[in-house]
Amino acid sequence: MISQLTITAPRQGLHEISDQVAAVVSESALQAGLCTVFIKHTSASLIVQENADPSAVRDLEQWLNRLVVEHDPLFTHTSEGADDMPSHIKTALTATSVAVPIINGQLALGSWQGIFLWEHRHARVPRTVIVHIGE
Repeated sequence: MISQLTITAPRQGLHEISDQVAAVVSESALQAGLCTVFIKHTSASLIVQENADPSAVRDLEQWLNRLVVEHDPLFTHTSEGADDMPSHIKTALTATSVAVPIINGQLALGSWQGIFLWEHRHARVPRTVIVHIGE
């Protein structure tokens, strides 16, 4: 089963999408298998990360923004703004897909894990996320 989600993050940063992905898993009725989530963009990414304490999300966002700064004079790919090249670097440093086992019809995430879309641009951009459910 393949589903497509359209997600528009309200701001740059991490946004949990576990519930949307879990709904696709539930709809599939598959009891055991693998859920692969893929984002069709080069300026946003996906990660599995802690979802219990919001400070973990804030710290990750601040760390990556400090590591890859906007307005770096070395960047030449800036046609879409100061966040253009940094967004591509951030995506290269993270991931465009995650895979999570399905056990007993549910995502087998740990107690403190969630699936996050990491929006690297400032603009509100609709993102296409493909969810593939298979045995």
